[in-house]
Amino acid sequence: MNMFLKTEILKAISFRNPVKLPFSYWVLVFLRFVLTILPQRGYIHPDEFFQNVEVIAGDLFAIDISRTWEFNPKFPIRNIFIPKMILCPPLYFIRLVNPYAKHYLNVDLKTPFYLVVIPRLFICFLSLINDYCLYRICVLYGQNFRNRLKIFASSYVVIVYCCRSFSNTFEMIFFSILLLIVAECMSLSDKVIYHNEFLKEKYEQAATAVEKVKIFKLSTHLPSHSLNKVIVLSTVVVIGIFNRPTFVGFAFPPVFFWLHRGLGSKVVGFKDFHYRIFTFMLCGVPTALLLILVDSGYYGYITMADVESLKVSWDSWVVTPLNFLRYNSDMRNLTQHGLHPRWLHLAVNVPLLFNVLGILAVVTLAIHTYRFVRGQYSKLPRIQSITGLMLFSLVIPIAVLSLFPHQEARFIIPVLIPLIYLFGNHLHTNESDGPKTRRFKTTFRYTWYALNALLTIFFGFIHQGGIYPFANSLFHEIKNNYGVHTHVITTHSYSIPTFLLQLESTTKVYKDKKTGHKYRVAPTTFLYKYGSMPMQHLFVKVDDVLTNAEMLLHDYKKKYRFYVASPCSLDQDIRMAAAKYHYFELREEISYYPHFCTEAFPKFPSSHDQFCIENNSKVRTNESRAVDLNMLQRISCFLKKFCLRIYRVEPNTKYRI
Repeated sequence: MNMFLKTEILKAISFRNPVKLPFSYWVLVFLRFVLTILPQRGYIHPDEFFQNVEVIAGDLFAIDISRTWEFNPKFPIRNIFIPKMILCPPLYFIRLVNPYAKHYLNVDLKTPFYLVVIPRLFICFLSLINDYCLYRICVLYGQNFRNRLKIFASSYVVIVYCCRSFSNTFEMIFFSILLLIVAECMSLSDKVIYHNEFLKEKYEQAATAVEKVKIFKLSTHLPSHSLNKVIVLSTVVVIGIFNRPTFVGFAFPPVFFWLHRGLGSKVVGFKDFHYRIFTFMLCGVPTALLLILVDSGYYGYITMADVESLKVSWDSWVVTPLNFLRYNSDMRNLTQHGLHPRWLHLAVNVPLLFNVLGILAVVTLAIHTYRFVRGQYSKLPRIQSITGLMLFSLVIPIAVLSLFPHQEARFIIPVLIPLIYLFGNHLHTNESDGPKTRRFKTTFRYTWYALNALLTIFFGFIHQGGIYPFANSLFHEIKNNYGVHTHVITTHSYSIPTFLLQLESTTKVYKDKKTGHKYRVAPTTFLYKYGSMPMQHLFVKVDDVLTNAEMLLHDYKKKYRFYVASPCSLDQDIRMAAAKYHYFELREEISYYPHFCTEAFPKFPSSHDQFCIENNSKVRTNESRAVDLNMLQRISCFLKKFCLRIYRVEPNTKYRI
């Protein structure tokens, strides 16, 4: 018993006075914040804006936004509580501080730069929870946390993904917290069960009643562990499921290990196991009811008047995770978002996200599978150990998510925590390593750093990198030309986050102070998102928009500006399609570099590519010029096609009425 108390005291002291972290780790953390503040111009996926920050900004600032189908009140599939809890603080900070910043500092916080950076900076602070959880688990089980933290902090998943407002980013935080809770519970249970069995054995061996009484009193001082942190555990699981129902796959291994703590020992039996299950489910009910109530109120299924009049029925409630499962169980819905082979996560996404460590994990798991088939169970990790927990927490989520035919790389980013714990130390040499092993580990470590640096640059600054600067310039143009109608068509690129433009709300009802009449503001900015529409169909839309804008100009003197945003690789197609319409012309406004998009990957130019002309500022529809290019010029021309080009659409004065 004294040994147990001494162990607990030493553990408490070690957490109150943590070991000094390596300087290189703090450099990587500082780099994470610096790259967030720059800001990162890269645009990984529309969901980083439209699933969270776009909706919350619309609610908080009362501006026009693009509310996607996931938030349709008729069939909502996204919980609103978690995005509000995470994104309301930074956005409310902008709303609260902005008047003072404008007055005293002449700084407007409601500009694209601050609207992007401040929420990301807050999420970047939250991402340190992942670092802390990994650190605590390593210290708790006596593992080398220095090497693991450096590998973790240098991952581009942490630097890029974990600083964006993805629901997967929030899922990773909940998963890290869950792993830490279960790891602490397992550690405590192992110690308590060991001392409990020891005292029970001594009690049976005691010769006198006095000795038995002393041992019994000692056993009563052992801390309770069976239901340790059950309320926190169940709350995190429920919140994680409402954030993303796929969290079931991530939560299953930690919850399974929490339920099985000590099972099979002399003091823990199946009665304790079933008692834990019942208590765990019961403790999750209040949180689930609260989140259902929040969603039902937000989407208009229930109001305070309904509650006061007791007009509440089954139709007054909405369960967003259930709607999520219903939607994704329909193959026709998944087809709209793209179907992928079920091996994509393992063969493509794991190496893409985790490169060297991902390949190392696949090889190690293949070896474990071979040993299991051959019956070499003694060489496998112990099922109730921390290694077993991390191994199952790595394998099970990827296996579960691989069952669904729609697979994106960001879906599996939470498994980075168990992956780093299991294999992060394998990239650093030990004293027992031979010369060949040292060379391999050194090579792997430098490969890890190099690939993550390149992928940070690519996803952080190059992928769809023209959208943010275009939105920034569009914001200032709209602000400086108030009342002028602005039409923007985007093609073969991601959608412009509408909240960055801070458009005046067209749904809010205003009241005239003098007359008392109520009115709404008419829209003046129109964003048209046509995805990868073929050019001949796209210019039919261009023709329609221009015709309507010209009619408003002629009838109501409504001035307008009309832009088409397209990747530079489609410049030839744009010109050829525009040449068929003689009553309007395209004029190149500006190009934003770099801008990489798979929707319009450029072709490598031939030696006689007539469209590879440097400093081509005007779109020529009638001029044809053959260009004899050498290899360097072809490579230069190819690289210059990785940009977003903005065209101004104007009617030809010859045909104007």
